Amino acid sequence: MKDAMEKKNEDLKPEPTELERTRAERDEYLAGWQRAKADAANAEKRMKEDMKRFREVANQGLIEELLPVLQSFELAFANKEAWEKADKGWRTGVEYIYNQIKSVLEQNGLSEVSPLGMPFDPQRDEATAYEEVSDATKDHVVVRVVERGYMLHGRLIRPPKVVVGELKK
Repeated sequence: MKDAMEKKNEDLKPEPTELERTRAERDEYLAGWQRAKADAANAEKRMKEDMKRFREVANQGLIEELLPVLQSFELAFANKEAWEKADKGWRTGVEYIYNQIKSVLEQNGLSEVSPLGMPFDPQRDEATAYEEVSDATKDHVVVRVVERGYMLHGRLIRPPKVVVGELKK
């Protein structure tokens, strides 16, 4: 008898109205649209990140090819005798060009690595020589930078060439 009563109660439940079906369908479409919108926004973010990484990798080759140009400028500036003999206006122009190139490279993620006075780090530095020092605080410390190093977007692309202090015994 109980089963018969339950069956009658089920039969008496009203079927969903067209309005309720429409609302349920609307909610389903809305949820799907919101998921699709979120997926599209995430895909756009991923695409922008991928393009940024692609540009960084694509620019790396060009930037690495320009590093010897920077080094040539720096060598010219380091030869004080010859540099001072050059016309002041010409020197100013050359320094301006050097600063322009350096600025463009920095805007594209290049940064100098100059570990002068820092402890020698073989993961970062390339030791070209060791120099005897009498001060114990300069033992295994970079005492001179022979050639600047460079990082691109936080990754070392050219290690600095350095002279490391070595305590004399």
